[in-house]
Parts: sequence; structure tokens; C-alpha cells
Amino acid sequence: MAERVFVHIGLPKTATTYLQTILWESRDQLRAEGLLVPGAERRDHLWSSRLVRGEAARSTPDARAETAWDRLRAEVVAWQGRALVSHEFFAAASSEQAATMVAQLAPAEVHVVVTAREPLGLFAAGWQESLKNRATERMEEFATEESTSPSSIWNWRTLDLGLVLDRWGGVVPPERVHVLPLPRGGAPRDTIWHRFAGLLGLDSHAYDLGTGFANSSMGVVEAETLRRVNEHLAAREELESALERGNLLRTFLADERLVPRGGERYWPTPAQVEDARARGVRARDLVRERGFDVVGDPEDLLVPDDLPERRQVASVTDAEVADVATDVVAGLLADVRDLRREKFAHRREARLARQEVRALEARLATPPPPLPPLWRHAGSKVKQGLLRVARRT
Repeated sequence: MAERVFVHIGLPKTATTYLQTILWESRDQLRAEGLLVPGAERRDHLWSSRLVRGEAARSTPDARAETAWDRLRAEVVAWQGRALVSHEFFAAASSEQAATMVAQLAPAEVHVVVTAREPLGLFAAGWQESLKNRATERMEEFATEESTSPSSIWNWRTLDLGLVLDRWGGVVPPERVHVLPLPRGGAPRDTIWHRFAGLLGLDSHAYDLGTGFANSSMGVVEAETLRRVNEHLAAREELESALERGNLLRTFLADERLVPRGGERYWPTPAQVEDARARGVRARDLVRERGFDVVGDPEDLLVPDDLPERRQVASVTDAEVADVATDVVAGLLADVRDLRREKFAHRREARLARQEVRALEARLATPPPPLPPLWRHAGSKVKQGLLRVARRT
């Protein structure tokens, strides 16, 4: 059995993709340092988070989803050393579910790892992430209540560090709850990796950080455009499965078409800004009062006093949305053209290949010309030999 298991529970939008990409690209190197990242693929940790939170590993036809948590635990049991389970959706678990998960990892010494950031930026990023999952709420409607459901991800339930620690902070001793605030300002991006890796007992400088990447954000007009697209998708009941949303809405439309446009940054409403400020203060005070281990500066959990001027989402006009939408449609037409060219090229290659196969089959079906009889061949040779002898004499 692994002697120590680190359970990294997020929060969402706190460099989790960046950290997890480095980990999964370095699994052999991690093993050499004594750290196991169990599972056959990253989705095993996503599926496990759903099972721990009492959900079926829904939205996938893959039968492996329902056994993911059992398979991860079996690997942890067979491992001698340290192990890490990482997915940001664990943050939504109830206190009872968190306690059950820790008990299922016994007798290993379980450590809860929480990457965190100031709640205003996290709230704005959470709204955008919900849009990539086909949500339709306007910014002023987003997360207006604290959900009580472990299935609720894009809500203060998982975005508020204080609420998450209320549920997870009591399942292990406080010295085994580790809070890693993302540094604010101009700190190097890899700072969070070095803190995270150091906590896991790794030589953080020995890893290739080029494999990690951070999720990029949409501008305010681009985000509002996506929200309105989602309204049409919902009305048509399109992209119902998580796989379709991930491939088409998140990757194809948001990340590959809208994000590269750049665009203006934005803030939530003034009331939401003040709410985020209060949540940041409570989280910082809770971390101090409970004696949790903080790897970094707890002041980075606070919303900055002075915020730069940014737009409100409600200020986006129909004309701005139309401009983004028509530009994206023009790009999509170019994509369709390229796909059609590729499709026709494949068809032509397949047609030529079939023609070559038919020509080869025809040649193979045609019998070769008959060889001359052996005696005729031999007689001709004898005749030629006699003529040569006669010429010499």
C-alpha cells in the first residue's frame, strides 16, 4: 500500500490543467522519484471524481468509467511509495463523500491539496468555463446561490475556497491540508508548479515544463457571443453529450476560434465584485484559524484593493456580437472548404489506388506466353554448335 496519498481537489481554474499535463507527460519520471499517478489515462481521475461524488460516470459509453475509482485504488494498494490523485471536480464533494474517499484510501496517510486563487478572477473564469459547457446564464445570473449538490461544479460550491475547506478541512488533520495560492501579479507562471512539486517531494527543476499549458480566456464580446450560441443549441437540443460539447463547443468553437481573437477583459457586476471580496477575506481567515499548511502567501487569496478599469458583460451590444459571429462564420467557411478539399483528395487517392489494384489483378489474371519445348530449345543449341565447328574447319 502507498504510504502517503495526495488528493488534489482543485479548485477549478487554478492551474489544474497546467499541473496535470506536466504530471501525465512525466509519469515514468515521477515513478522513478517514487510518486505514482494511477490510471490508464487522465479521464480515470475525472470518472473517479464523479463516482466519489455519487454520480454515475455519466455522459460516456465507455464501460471503464464505472470501474475507474476501483482501478485507481487497486494501483495505490499495490504501490510502495507516494501516490497522487488529481481532479478539480473532487472539490464539489460533500463532507460525507470526502470522508468516505479518505477512508477508502486507508491505511495510507492522506493529504488534501488545494490549489486556490483570489475569488474574483476565479468567478469570472468560472462563468466562462460554464459557457464552454453550454451554459446560458448571463453574468449577472451566474452562481447567484450556493448549490447544495455535489454534482454542481460551476458554482460558488467549488469556486469558494472557504466553502470547499468547510467540507474537506475536517477529513484529515489540519497539518495535512495544504493550500497553494496562485501568486498574483508578475510572478513566473511556473511558480505554482515548483510549490506543488515540492509539496509532493519532487525535484521540481528536473521536469520538462514545456508540456504544460494554461487555459486561455475569451474576451467579453466573444464570451457573450458563445452564450448566445448556447441559447440556440439548447433550443435545438444539440450537443447534449459531454463528448460533443468538449470536442465541438469547447475545443473547436471556443478555444480554436473565439479565444485567438483576443478581446477585452471584463469584470462581473459591482455586487458580484463585493461578494467575491468578502469570500476572499473569509477564506484567508479560515485558513489561518484552522492551522492549514499554506504553501505561498495567504494574502494572494484576497481580491486586490485596486482593480483596473474593465467592461461589464452587460455593456456588450448586438452589433458587437454580430461582428464576432460573422467573422467566426467566415472562418468556419474556410474550415469547411479545407475539409472538403481534404475529403476530395482522399477520395481521389482512394480511386487511384483502386485503379492500380484492378490493373494489377488484370495482369495477374493474364497467363504468361508458353515457353518453347525443351527438345526444340536443345536442338537449336546443337545446330548452332555444329555450324561453329564447320566454320573453323
